[in-house]
Amino acid sequence: MRSEPSPMSHTAMVYDQPGKVSVKRVTVETPEPTFGQVLIRLTHSGVCHSDHGLMINAWERYPRPTMVNQIGGHEGVGHVVRLGPGLGDSPVKIGDRVGVKFIHKACRICRACVVGAESCCATMQISGYYTPGTFQEYCVAPADYVTPIPDEVPRHQAAPLLCAGLCALSALRKSCAAPGDWIVVLGAGGGVGHLACQIASRSLGLRVIGVDFARKEELVVRSCGAEAFIALDQTDDRVSPVMKITSGQGAAGVLVCTGADSAFAEGLEMLRFNGVAVVVGVQEGRERPIANASPNMFLFKQLSIVGSSVGNYREAVEVMDLARRGIVKAHVTVEPLSNLQSVFERMDAGELMGKVVLNI
Repeated sequence: MRSEPSPMSHTAMVYDQPGKVSVKRVTVETPEPTFGQVLIRLTHSGVCHSDHGLMINAWERYPRPTMVNQIGGHEGVGHVVRLGPGLGDSPVKIGDRVGVKFIHKACRICRACVVGAESCCATMQISGYYTPGTFQEYCVAPADYVTPIPDEVPRHQAAPLLCAGLCALSALRKSCAAPGDWIVVLGAGGGVGHLACQIASRSLGLRVIGVDFARKEELVVRSCGAEAFIALDQTDDRVSPVMKITSGQGAAGVLVCTGADSAFAEGLEMLRFNGVAVVVGVQEGRERPIANASPNMFLFKQLSIVGSSVGNYREAVEVMDLARRGIVKAHVTVEPLSNLQSVFERMDAGELMGKVVLNI
């Protein structure tokens, strides 16, 4: 198939004042794919809380502030319109539906990459931070790292799976919970959380306790398969209900899908013997220790804390297959690209439920 024609320039949304919740619509030059790259005509992009964090420079550990006029976004779906040099025998072809993830590029040969921890690659590039992201009409990406999108998965449904769904699956795997075990999802009504509830209950055979604000109970329980729900805004004690639900034992795993300090501390208290707390949410601003993470707590109950940053290429393919089979379906609100400022403002105020996907 011949390359599709692409315009000399196209529309993009940029972070015009990094450090603030502010984006601006601009016209940018359409790039040419270099060696090993493909040019993608993007049709949809999810909006992730990580985009918000990068925009406001919320993460202390990142090596530099986000550049002025950076194009954000990292949950992009589209189709390949042009192949760069060196891709004559590539399995990626013009017209293929593909996705662009948070990790734009990883070396695939370092110690971290070889064991599937591509988010820890020392030379990785992050979409919307090191490289232009997916809040635009066209972008380039490495042909060997884009995610194939099955024909059965609608584009607007595929977008959130490239980060939120991938994060959820990878974090659940790291919890080491077995079928029949209880698992707690803190932030169960959010982008990652509501997909974690679905994967846990429908694919992994886990029993799910969701924790979030009361207005999200219907989403978490009726739509996403949680057996129990604890409303953040209706009780100051979330640990006791978990212990009651689990017959006094505690949960095998806790996924902390929020950056709130209280969630990390409470999560440890919810664990049973040999339980695993999985850190998914990112702390913003000055980094703080977990309040009650005393050595004795870990010693007497053999607890573990493990970090889970995004996921790897294989897991991205797996979560797309879950969507193809109808096991996972993101709760999505589709809005035009021009609404991105409003989306970020609502995200900043904590008003979003599930995921927002931009129609590009």
